[in-house]
Amino acid sequence: MTMTSDMRSPSRSVYNVPNALTTVRFGLAIGVMVLIPMGMQFAALVLFVIAVSTDWMDGYWARKYGQVTKFGRIFDPFVDKIIICGTFIALVEVVGSGVASWMATTIVARELLVTSLRGMIEGSGGDFSANQLGKWKMVLQCAAAITILLSLLYPATVWLGYLGQTFLWSAIALTIYSGYVYVIAAAGVLRKDVS
Repeated sequence: MTMTSDMRSPSRSVYNVPNALTTVRFGLAIGVMVLIPMGMQFAALVLFVIAVSTDWMDGYWARKYGQVTKFGRIFDPFVDKIIICGTFIALVEVVGSGVASWMATTIVARELLVTSLRGMIEGSGGDFSANQLGKWKMVLQCAAAITILLSLLYPATVWLGYLGQTFLWSAIALTIYSGYVYVIAAAGVLRKDVS
């Protein structure tokens, strides 16, 4: 008996494990944004760590079991941005966090810019995949958020405060620089398309 092409092809339903995991991470992101202004930094820290540490799981599962969907390709990076941007926006109003409004605005602006450029270029058939700078930017942003939350939990531990601010300023610098690199790369792709 031969298998039909439908039986051989991987599932493309949006109701699958990777999208369910991403939905859970979205819920965790909302929880972090709610808990930080309430002063519940420990709970926010736990949710944040779970959310960012399980980020790879949905992508891994989708690729391994052929459950990559258009919805997932949009929803997963969207949730990543909600986790990071939402956390830094929430930290702005927390006294002692060291996160200024312009810092949160810079992070959000960079994500919006790169997302817009990626949509425009990939929509026209070009390739605008994430680079290593973007990945290191995410690592520094996560490290900054975690250490800042820890420093708020343990204000007497001075070195945690210094470490949090070091990660924060490093993350902001790399956020700006990686955004600049993406803009230059996008300009190069667009010039090729015109020519």
